[in-house]
Amino acid sequence: MQKAPPPLIHYLSEHPSIVGFRWSHAQSWGATWSFLFSSIASYLLLSLFLHLSLSLFRRRRPIPLGPLPAIHSLSMSLISVTIFAGILISATAEIRDTRWFWRRSKTPLEWLLCFPLGTRPSGRVFFWSYVYYLSRFLHMFRTPLNILRRRRLSFFPLLNHSISAFGSFLWLEFSQSFQVLAILFATLVYALVYAYRFWTAIGLRGACFPFVLNCQIVLLACNVACHVGVFFLHFFFKGGCNGIGAWVFNGVLNVALLLLFLNFYVRMQVGERRKLRVVTPALS
Repeated sequence: MQKAPPPLIHYLSEHPSIVGFRWSHAQSWGATWSFLFSSIASYLLLSLFLHLSLSLFRRRRPIPLGPLPAIHSLSMSLISVTIFAGILISATAEIRDTRWFWRRSKTPLEWLLCFPLGTRPSGRVFFWSYVYYLSRFLHMFRTPLNILRRRRLSFFPLLNHSISAFGSFLWLEFSQSFQVLAILFATLVYALVYAYRFWTAIGLRGACFPFVLNCQIVLLACNVACHVGVFFLHFFFKGGCNGIGAWVFNGVLNVALLLLFLNFYVRMQVGERRKLRVVTPALS
């Protein structure tokens, strides 16, 4: 008689709703192109409306939001930890159950980077990919919160959140390769970033270096490394990777996001140096 898995393993990878999951336009909530585009458009319009409204009324004082930013950060951190644990355990179980099919042509790391051709969006891994896709819309709420706190509306977070939602939809729609590692890296970084934001939101002392920015740099570096791995596995090894067309399109979006981030990073560093040049003579 097969021994029952521990409760945590059961609810993260062996529950019938997880094992039997299947991405479907008819059965999965938010699984249509119309929902995706309307949600992103609503997010952009709401952000722009809030920004213009506050600018029109020339409100200089931030709108008090109470514990809402801290609650949002804590929720996103806990959700990210759950998705990280769920997809890690599910990927391990999926490799164990399907290795007999592809073990002659791939290693487990190659499977994580490059799904075999014909892979369908069903099972444990794609369930957590679906949960990650839905969490992107909760992630978007940070922009209105920042606007209401009277911070300057930036183009980078708008594009970042929109591309994140669109890219995670492509992962499911086309069973795109490398999504397991991408979700593992992203949820690990988001868990740390939002835990830090919760830490500072409740009034505790922040780090003496740009913690969030450094985490974003690490995440971008991991994504670039994964894209390079998929490129070599698909074009220089036999078999090919599933969802390569969506991977190419997603790669173009990520390159655009990377260029915007580098532009933002350079501008921030230049601004910091200018401040130091102004402060130093004043102190002397």
